[in-house]
Amino acid sequence: MAATSNEVTANGIRIHYLRAGPRGGTPLILLHGWPEFSHVWHKVITRLEDRYDLIAPDLRGFGKSEKPDKGPSRDVGADVHAQDVHALMDALSIPKAGLVGHDVGSYVMQSLARAHPDRLTGLLFFNCPTPAIGKRWIEPGHLKEIWYQSFHQKDFAAQLVGSSRETCRTYFAHFLSHWSKDPHTFDNELETWVDNFLQPGNLQGGFNFYLSANAKRLAAMRGETGPAEKIKTRTRVVWGRHDPVLKSEWSDCLGETFTDFTLNFAENSAHFVHYEEPDLATREIAGFFK
Repeated sequence: MAATSNEVTANGIRIHYLRAGPRGGTPLILLHGWPEFSHVWHKVITRLEDRYDLIAPDLRGFGKSEKPDKGPSRDVGADVHAQDVHALMDALSIPKAGLVGHDVGSYVMQSLARAHPDRLTGLLFFNCPTPAIGKRWIEPGHLKEIWYQSFHQKDFAAQLVGSSRETCRTYFAHFLSHWSKDPHTFDNELETWVDNFLQPGNLQGGFNFYLSANAKRLAAMRGETGPAEKIKTRTRVVWGRHDPVLKSEWSDCLGETFTDFTLNFAENSAHFVHYEEPDLATREIAGFFK
């Protein structure tokens, strides 16, 4: 059974999503990060579609979902994405769902868990950035890993990266290889990534998350983020041991964000646990949401 491509209007925009598995089964919503789109979940979907109702949306500005902001925008942060996901659940008549995600999706999950905990059956993160990382983002040895977060805020960034297919390929080949334990993990699908991000609006759509998140990110780096109410939704974190940008040792601060969590490490993964080790990822998902 292959995932079907669908669209629905929710929160005032057109949201594209992949769906597979039995309707009426346990719903799981799979939330991608950057540089990703819904397709990144296809390995997980093929392994779980016999057991779960799987919904993998393209976040606002990504993939085939609508891009209401035509240029640089600071109005598409995690809270807006969370509102979109909440509206998507309403549009699909899903009263409760489990959330699975990482990277950008991790921020969306935390926002949704704070705003609508009654709609969630659990949270499973593959690596999990939280505000408690704080000043560690800008430790001298780590600055070289987060340069892109500043570059994405430049007005010319999307134009530069999208100036040619070769330029776009070079840009995304860097992240897909550098952020994977095996740098060849995405070799067979690199052109799929290039095709996606060369679609009109997709580069800027992804970059807008970094524009929107910048104020909160800088506050965390300055140590100005006050203690927020902890998330009580039951949580599982599976952290890729070799992630160079979301370092696995940062898992020591998860207790500042979650009250009920368990942690495991994916020893053969880096940033993309769900893609690098799909068998491990699906075992973790199935075990947590059984």
